[in-house]
Amino acid sequence: MTSLQGFAESVDWLNERIGRAIAWLTLAMILLQFVVVILRYVFGIGSVMMQEAIVYMHASVFLGGAAYTLLHNGHVRCDIFYSDASPRTRAIVDLIGVFLFLLPMCIMIFWVSWPYVANAWAVLEGSPEGRLGIPAVFLLKTMIPVFALLLGLQAISMAVHAGLKLAGLEGLADLDGFTKDVDDEGAGL
Repeated sequence: MTSLQGFAESVDWLNERIGRAIAWLTLAMILLQFVVVILRYVFGIGSVMMQEAIVYMHASVFLGGAAYTLLHNGHVRCDIFYSDASPRTRAIVDLIGVFLFLLPMCIMIFWVSWPYVANAWAVLEGSPEGRLGIPAVFLLKTMIPVFALLLGLQAISMAVHAGLKLAGLEGLADLDGFTKDVDDEGAGL
């Protein structure tokens, strides 16, 4: 195993674990939304903090789960020619897509969000609802560069896998999506 391959597999492992863990937030989000609705419409009780918690979980699922989705080839793509292309052509398209579009986008998001997040941390930005809300908007905003970092790492992993396949160091048969299970523990949530 080359060091690049080891790096790519480590990134795959990390994003697999983060994705599986963060998937549980969807269940928590649904249950909390159910509680909010029951409290509001049955008992006439509202909670800004619980409503903000739903927003925090929603953002965490989408931002934290983006790299997991890329790992499992779940993002939307133009399949006009990709789906019928040979595994070699797919590897080339993946390499071009990573270096021309995905990595520059991740770098730009990280670069632009850094001052925004740093300012939020500098003042430990809290909820606009004051003491009624969650006093941790700075943590929510931190998910933006975390998203860019995890997605960028997964993009590099995708490029490494595609490059290794083109070099004949990984099989071309399992190219389409790096959808292989990252481990043999069985399917999780």
